[in-house]
Amino acid sequence: MAELGFVRMGFGTEAVEYTVAWEEQRRVHAARFADEIEDTCLLLEHLPVYTAGRRTAENERPLDGTPVVDVDRGGKITWHGPGQLVGYPIMKLPRPVDVVAHVRRLEDALIRTAAEFGLETTRVEGRSGVWVLGDPVEERPKIGGLSLDFDPRLHDEEFDPRLNGPEYAPSNAGQRREDRKLAAIGIRVAKGVTMHGFAINVNPDNTWFDRIVPCGIRDAGVTSLSYELGREITIAEVLPVIERHLKDVLEQAELRPREIEPAAG
Repeated sequence: MAELGFVRMGFGTEAVEYTVAWEEQRRVHAARFADEIEDTCLLLEHLPVYTAGRRTAENERPLDGTPVVDVDRGGKITWHGPGQLVGYPIMKLPRPVDVVAHVRRLEDALIRTAAEFGLETTRVEGRSGVWVLGDPVEERPKIGGLSLDFDPRLHDEEFDPRLNGPEYAPSNAGQRREDRKLAAIGIRVAKGVTMHGFAINVNPDNTWFDRIVPCGIRDAGVTSLSYELGREITIAEVLPVIERHLKDVLEQAELRPREIEPAAG
C-alpha cells in the first residue's frame, strides 16, 4: 500500500473548529479521489462540539439545547474537544469498499497505541471503537444501593441517564467498574475514499459526555488514558505513538474489495 502522510492541523490554543476541519476533509477527499495526493491522515484537537451521525435519535441529544452539528458519518452522537486526539484518515480503498475491515484496522492501531502506554484495551462485540472492559457484573459496586437486577437502564425504556445525576453519568463508568469507551470510530466512504475517522480520549473533561447518550449506549460509559493510568498523559505524548501505529497498520494492510454475495437464484 502507498505511504500514509500526516497533517497536524492544530492543538491546544490552536485547536480547530469542527466545520473548518470538515471543510478541509472535503478538500483533501476530492484531491485524493483525483489522485492529486497520497493517502493523508489529518490529526487535530477540536474546540468543544457535539456531532451527530446519521443514526442519532432525538432522545440521545443534549437536553439543554446545546447546539449539535449533524454530520454525514455513520454512528450516533458524540463529543469532541480539548484533551481528545482526533484523526481523519482519508484513504483510497479498493471498491466495493470493505468498511468493516477499515474500522478494524483503525481499532488495531488504537489498541496498540493504548498498549504502548500500558493500558490493555479491546473490542466489544456489536460496539465499534476501543474499550476498557469492566469488572464481572457480580463484582461491580451497586448503583444507588441497587443490584444490577434492578438497574433501570436495562429494564426501563423511558429511563434517561441525562436526568439522573452522577450515579448514572457516562463519565463515572470507571467508578462503577463498567465497560467504558476509550476511543470512538465513525466513518464515511464516498467514491471509494474514506472520511471522518477516530477520536481517542487522552486527558479530556469527560463530563462533557454526560449531557448526551454517547454513541447511543446507555449501559456503559467513557474513559481516558489519563484516568485509566492514574497519571497525566498529554496529546503531545500520544501523537508520535499513534502516527507510528497508524502507519504500521494501514501501510502494511493487504487491501481487498468487499466480497459480494452472489444473488440468490
